[in-house]
Amino acid sequence: MGNTIETIKKYVPLLDKKYAVETKSAVLDVQNDLIKETANAKSVLVPKMTLQGLGDYDRSNGYVNGNATLEWVTHTFTQDRGRSFQIDNMDNEETAMVAFGSLSGEFIRTKVAPEVDAYRFSTYATKATNKVEETLTKDTVITAIDTAIATLDDAEVPETDRVLFVSIPTYNLMKNSAELVKRFDVQTSNGNIDRRIETFDGMQIVKVPTARFKTAYTFKDGKTAGQEDGGFTPATEAVAINFMIVSKTAVVQLVKLALPRVFSPDVNQDANAWKFDYRLYHDAWVLDNKIEGIYVSTVPAV
Repeated sequence: MGNTIETIKKYVPLLDKKYAVETKSAVLDVQNDLIKETANAKSVLVPKMTLQGLGDYDRSNGYVNGNATLEWVTHTFTQDRGRSFQIDNMDNEETAMVAFGSLSGEFIRTKVAPEVDAYRFSTYATKATNKVEETLTKDTVITAIDTAIATLDDAEVPETDRVLFVSIPTYNLMKNSAELVKRFDVQTSNGNIDRRIETFDGMQIVKVPTARFKTAYTFKDGKTAGQEDGGFTPATEAVAINFMIVSKTAVVQLVKLALPRVFSPDVNQDANAWKFDYRLYHDAWVLDNKIEGIYVSTVPAV
């Protein structure tokens, strides 16, 4: 299918861009110094340590021998995604260079970032063992989050590296909960009230758009009939996520290759057109020993 580009009629320094926000899951990126590359470009190795507990000390024979096992677990990349665009050189000139100049930024912002989030959050929701289905209200939302925190505390998940991801509807319930409204009843000197909630019990709050915050997605291949538009769509069995608490130490999310390539009409051998290629090779995994570091609340399945 060809590109649809209108010739510019009057130059206005404003492009009608689609609203979108950056990658929300990026806050979970950590320095993974212990991750090893493998001879196979499709995988990485992550260390997993298993220890035995204490035994009785014998005053005659001393210590009970124990085993400490360090194994390297192979994690294989599964998400190899890409897309190529061409914009005719004349189309580009007739739109005051807006057509191609804005393409790469718009594509990454409105297509790449949402898909990365959708894949990561659905992966974590699928792998998590701490899951609950519940219909939240402004009167129950804080109790639900308190229950999640207590569950992680009881599993001895460190408090210092947790992030609370919330859907937009859940965030609005939090703002209107009777317990938190009391805190908003304080006006600034100029009479304005700021109802934004940036942290909750020490956890950073990250609001996630509903379209990227479901339990399962279908990622279109861009070529099969019915999938030409590419991107992603909720799977049939998908349900919306209310909120998710994730310990940064429980997950590994890597982008092995994020390669944008730009070809001018002078070097494009296929057409007198500007060409933009983008390839994204990435994945996200939940570590076996730290799976309890994720708590997921979803709406009930219909």
